[in-house]
Amino acid sequence: MSHPIDISEAAGVRYLHFGSEWIQGAMRIARPWALELDYTREMMTALLLRPEPEWPRSVLLVGLGAASLTKFLYRHRPQAMLTVVEIEPQVVAAAQQFFKLPDDPKRLKIDIADGVDWLAGSDRTFDLILVDGFDADARAGALDTLPFYRACHAHLSEAGLLSVNLLGRNRGFKGSVERIKRAFDGRALVFPSCDHGNVIAFAATGEPIRTPLNELKTLAQALKKQTGLNLLPTLARLSHWQSCPEGLLAL
Repeated sequence: MSHPIDISEAAGVRYLHFGSEWIQGAMRIARPWALELDYTREMMTALLLRPEPEWPRSVLLVGLGAASLTKFLYRHRPQAMLTVVEIEPQVVAAAQQFFKLPDDPKRLKIDIADGVDWLAGSDRTFDLILVDGFDADARAGALDTLPFYRACHAHLSEAGLLSVNLLGRNRGFKGSVERIKRAFDGRALVFPSCDHGNVIAFAATGEPIRTPLNELKTLAQALKKQTGLNLLPTLARLSHWQSCPEGLLAL
């Protein structure tokens, strides 16, 4: 890595940086298992889109960061086998030392590898693939290409979902969305931008998703009770968004 890994703290929150002001991850010290950043919470909307209690059973996380998504799924989806692919070993070391990354090889496997190369060489399928990989300059590189998104499609199960963190302020943002749509034959949905400019895109395989927003609200209330994760603000924003005409989320 050409930039050092830095750790900062402010107002009870610990942050991960890759040698720049960009925040690569965060953890509220008093609530280490919670999702501190808006975009990480929105990526977990996947749990509302496939609300079966035993879903997901297998998860691939491309990019570890401060391990927020990994820890949340580890705690709240005990049936899930988690595989993390992280290109930089120093990030893994920082997550273990500063962000309480669990040490449980039976449920959590961490591979130090390039996410594109790893997926190309794998024959495994996953119920959920989460992509959140950026360098010190907030560039996703080959993780934001049509071949990579097609590889994600090929490695999803019949009830599969892809969740990708994009930067809405990036000039190539619209191109990213088009690449995801092409890879998934149009079965992609982009949420409205979070407060800090992150945009979450979802894409699906298998059984079509057609869920009224009021039904999603009921599911969100149950998820909040189970895990503490509050997705009701996300659904409120979706209700005013053109991606969900007539109050229906279709994917």
